[in-house]
Amino acid sequence: MASQRKNSRGESLLLRYAILGAWALFCLAPVLWFLSIGLRPRTEIITPQPIYWPSFSLDAWHMIWEDWPMAKYLRNSVAAIFGSVIIDLVLAIPAAYSLARYTYRGRDDIGFYILSTRMMAPAIVAIPIFFLFRNVGLLDTVWALMLVYAAINLSFVTWIIRSYMLDIPKELEDAARTDGAGDLRILWEIIIPAILPGIITASVIAMIFAINEFLFTLLIASTPKAYTMSVALANFTGGSDGLIYNAIALVAFLAFVPVFLVVVAIQKHLSRGLTMGAVKG
Repeated sequence: MASQRKNSRGESLLLRYAILGAWALFCLAPVLWFLSIGLRPRTEIITPQPIYWPSFSLDAWHMIWEDWPMAKYLRNSVAAIFGSVIIDLVLAIPAAYSLARYTYRGRDDIGFYILSTRMMAPAIVAIPIFFLFRNVGLLDTVWALMLVYAAINLSFVTWIIRSYMLDIPKELEDAARTDGAGDLRILWEIIIPAILPGIITASVIAMIFAINEFLFTLLIASTPKAYTMSVALANFTGGSDGLIYNAIALVAFLAFVPVFLVVVAIQKHLSRGLTMGAVKG
């Protein structure tokens, strides 16, 4: 009897892993297909006849690293994205703490205004932002991309971190104040460690939004000096040769892998953070 129960449990576990493995393969199929396109010769991609057993080629790999300054585009992307996330956290954490803990006139209106800026169509402020950065000499720089990405995601990051702070019992802060701790010390030593999963979640989501931002990146990065990966993808044309599909696919894969690895590495914090403040208004 015990042996049959053990075998049944083993079969159930095996079936579960088989289903999860099939689902993972289904989800990764488009990514693997992109990788296969990036590792094919260009002649096999544009041919009208289907090729079921493609040949292997590193032509696109050599092209993106030798013919284009891909390393520079990658550095620009990393600097702009991580710089914007740092700016967002430095500004959003104190703002969220104020909205979550202090009581003052107009607090709810300020919170709604912060959130409503995320609902605004980006095209409305595109031209003013262009002239603003041009007048201050930041046009076509990574610093401008940092500021734009941070401005786009600041409201979202602030509101999400605020919802996490509402989950923290006020008794913890009252006990710290009884011991003589001030607001800054409470924020640094109690609140921030307690909402770390939420901060990680907000940072990852802001990073993904920054990676996917195209309009302002194209508007500000007018020359390859400040190009990021998203704008570089739009410029992979070969003139009379048309679109270079294998290079586009390979760059898209390279842009996807770092985000995927970050999400996998922090998935425990991410899943906890996504549910931690989900019911708070």
